[in-house]
Amino acid sequence: MSATPAGHVEIVRAPTERRNSGTYDIDLLPTIDVLREINAEDATVARAVSAVLPEVARAVDMGVETLRGGGRIHYFGAGTSGRIASMDAAELPPTFGVEEGLVVAHHAGGSPALGHALEGSEDDADLGYADAADLTHGDLAVGLAASGRTPYIAGALRRAAEVGARTVLVSANPNAPLAAHADVHIGVDTGAEVIAGSTRMKAGTAQKLVLNAFSTAMMVRMGHTYSNLMVGVNASNAKLRGRVVTILTEASGQSEEACAEALARAQGDTKVALVALLTGVDTQHAAAEVVAAGGQVREALRRIGSADPR
Repeated sequence: MSATPAGHVEIVRAPTERRNSGTYDIDLLPTIDVLREINAEDATVARAVSAVLPEVARAVDMGVETLRGGGRIHYFGAGTSGRIASMDAAELPPTFGVEEGLVVAHHAGGSPALGHALEGSEDDADLGYADAADLTHGDLAVGLAASGRTPYIAGALRRAAEVGARTVLVSANPNAPLAAHADVHIGVDTGAEVIAGSTRMKAGTAQKLVLNAFSTAMMVRMGHTYSNLMVGVNASNAKLRGRVVTILTEASGQSEEACAEALARAQGDTKVALVALLTGVDTQHAAAEVVAAGGQVREALRRIGSADPR
C-alpha cells in the first residue's frame, strides 16, 4: 500500500458523505434557525455513542491490560481525527499525573498538520505504517477514521498486525471497511452531517466523546483517581496548589489549612498528602505506601489498614 496517485478519484460511500434531508434549506434560513438545525443534529451524537458503549468497554479493558502489562497506547488519526487524538493524549499527564508517552498520538503529516490541513497525508498508507514503527507486541493501536477507510489508518493497523499489537478502530461508519482489521470496532452511527461530508461536525464530536470516555475510564480503572477526584495532579504552581487543596478538602473533610500543610509536607504530591490526611500516618510512611501501591490511593489505604471513606 502506498500514497494515492495524483489525480486519482475515489468515491467514499460512507454514511457521513450522504446529504442530510433535514438540512436541505440551511442556506436559506436566518442565523438562529441555522444554529437550531445544527444543534438538533448535535443532540443525536450522545445517543449514537451510547449504542456502542459495550465496544468502548471492550477497548477500555484492552487498554487497562496493555498499561498493566507495561505497554503503551498509540492513537493514529488524520485531519480532525488526528487533532482530537493529539488533544486527548496531551491532556492525560496533567490531569491524571501519568508519565508522558504512556498514551501517544500520531497525526498524519506530523506536527505541521495539527495547525494546517495537509489532506494528502491521509491517503498515504506507507506513512501510517512508518508512523507505527514504534509499536510492540504489548501495545494497543487505536485508529480513528470517520469513514472507516482512511489509508493512513490502514497502514498503521497493518503494522500493528505484523508485530502482534492489539487494535481498535473508532469510526462513524458501522460498516467500516477497516473493521475487519481491528480487534474492536467502535462504529458510531452518527449518520449524515449537517453539511454533507463535513466530518469535523457530528463524526468529530463522536470521536471526541469516545476518546474522552475511553481514556478517562482507563485512568479510573488504573487507579489514577480517588472517587471522582483528580488525585494525580501535582501542585507545581499557586493555582494548582489551590486546586489540590480543594481536592484534599473534599476527599478528607479536613480544613483548608490542614490540607495545605499536608500538601507542603508532601512536597506537592497530592496522593501522598491525601493518604497522610486519611490515615494519620506521617508523610514518609504515606509516600512509601503510595509507591508500594503503584500510585493507587485506595490500595495504599488498604495496605495501611485504614477505613476507606467514600
